[in-house]
Amino acid sequence: MSPSSPEYENLIDSLIRDGYLKTPEIIEAFKAIDRIDFVPEEYQAEAYINAPLPINFGQTISQPLTVAFMLELLEPKAGEKILDVGAGSGWTAGLLAQLVGEEGKVIAIERIPELKEMAEKNVSKYNFIEKGIVQVILADGSKGYKKEAPYDRIIAGAAAKGDIPVYWKRQLKIGGRIVAPVENSVFVIDKIGKNKYIQKEYFGFSFVPLITNN
Repeated sequence: MSPSSPEYENLIDSLIRDGYLKTPEIIEAFKAIDRIDFVPEEYQAEAYINAPLPINFGQTISQPLTVAFMLELLEPKAGEKILDVGAGSGWTAGLLAQLVGEEGKVIAIERIPELKEMAEKNVSKYNFIEKGIVQVILADGSKGYKKEAPYDRIIAGAAAKGDIPVYWKRQLKIGGRIVAPVENSVFVIDKIGKNKYIQKEYFGFSFVPLITNN
């Protein structure tokens, strides 16, 4: 784990300039959790390009712009418990861990064993696993993770088909928020009562599909 390079600082500056990064705490998390630590070795030269990159098994590490946009919508706070569906290489889990701090918890779910291991290894570079802030679970993320529910926030890096999984809604606290892609949109869902939700949609994104084991 090295201090942020000038290239990474340039990427962060461009995200701020273009209005994707706004909140001071999220900007600080981006600076603290270097994307290069979550990119496979063969793509490290491209780690600071504002584009998704392959992490094998047909999955990607999301475009920095998309991660920034979704974290700003999620509004994570220190001390919260957050479910991260589709851990991938662990970058989002690392950013969330920085944001929730030692009083918070991030449950990151990944269905591909090799990526679960990759996420654990990458997140461990920041001691988040050792401190008990991040737990990476091998499971079908479309079902959420009932054992640790309820959650203050839920974020997903893979696109559901048709609608947000009902399991996520059930496992969200009243007053909580889901930020997740459905097909080519990002949805923000606020839970305002036991079965009451407010939903907003942001168009024009591309994600790998959320796979369910059924």
